[in-house]
Amino acid sequence: MNTRLHLAAVILGAGRSRRMGKPKLLLPWHGSTIIAHEIETWRQLGADVRVTCGPRPDPVADELDRLDFPETSRIVNPKPDDGMFSSIRCAARLPWTQDTTHFAIILGDQPHIKKPTLQKLLHLAEEEFDKICQPRHEGKFCHPVILPRQFFAQLADTKAERLCDFLADQDVEPCEASDAGLGLDINVADDYEAALRIEQQPVLR
Repeated sequence: MNTRLHLAAVILGAGRSRRMGKPKLLLPWHGSTIIAHEIETWRQLGADVRVTCGPRPDPVADELDRLDFPETSRIVNPKPDDGMFSSIRCAARLPWTQDTTHFAIILGDQPHIKKPTLQKLLHLAEEEFDKICQPRHEGKFCHPVILPRQFFAQLADTKAERLCDFLADQDVEPCEASDAGLGLDINVADDYEAALRIEQQPVLR
């Protein structure tokens, strides 16, 4: 990642995984867990990584303890049952350092997205510095989303009820990608098996 882009990565980990029946971010991935893989991936991409989680007792918080992930890099959502957007709002209301130029909003359950796809997205964000950048796969916008600081700040008090509603009113720069992982969230056991298969597929240039 080029130095002009100073990125904070907000990994959304406060969901309750009701459809999976167990914490999906703690499922095995590359010898550790999904959340561990996501943290390491975004660290390698040069981001200041933050993770949202629920108040204790919380299994994701326990896993972050195991990973020695700093308390200061955790964003606690006191009402995780209010949904994903409530975690995003919690993040947007924090006092971020002035050198942070962009924010990546990342679903915690997409470890199968190829690293070259993420690198392509970050390169686009560098080129289109003042625009929101979002992957587009088979005509559909997907996660993760990269927002310049001025747009991320608006999420704290926007009247939109969902992130997609907020983005629908913005000029979003699409990052066309063939990565099949963009179209899959891990919600049930079959999704997890599909993600494992996708992760083994070669990268298409």
